[in-house]
Amino acid sequence: MRKAPEETYSIGEISRTVDLSQRTIRYYEEIGLLHSVRRIENGKRVYTDHDVRRLKFINRLKVLGLSLAEMVDLEKIYRKQRNNREILPKLLEILDERATQIDDRIAQLTSLKKEIREYQQRLRSKVLEEPSRDDPGTTGKEMRP
Repeated sequence: MRKAPEETYSIGEISRTVDLSQRTIRYYEEIGLLHSVRRIENGKRVYTDHDVRRLKFINRLKVLGLSLAEMVDLEKIYRKQRNNREILPKLLEILDERATQIDDRIAQLTSLKKEIREYQQRLRSKVLEEPSRDDPGTTGKEMRP
């Protein structure tokens, strides 16, 4: 039984499909994140469904906080081993690190929000205790920044 020919896409088509610029797709190829790109007679790149899945996976890793360098490192491991046995523990380690960084950032932002609220309260109390410049009973000399 013959395998059906695989669907192919131009760089413009794949760019629209995965919502990445053509330059970004070429860059991913240059740095080794996208290996299976074929070229037809005139040198034009031709992409397949495998490339679409790969680019969607790369986008997902970016959303999860992985850097391109980390993705390239994972790709190098995969190229050597040709299985996920080595990659999955490394990916879990990276994701654990990202989750910890997010927790730390949330704590920092929570603390910053508390400081902002306290400062706002101090400013509001100053606004309430100082007479307005428009108040006829003041000379304006009492105002302090």
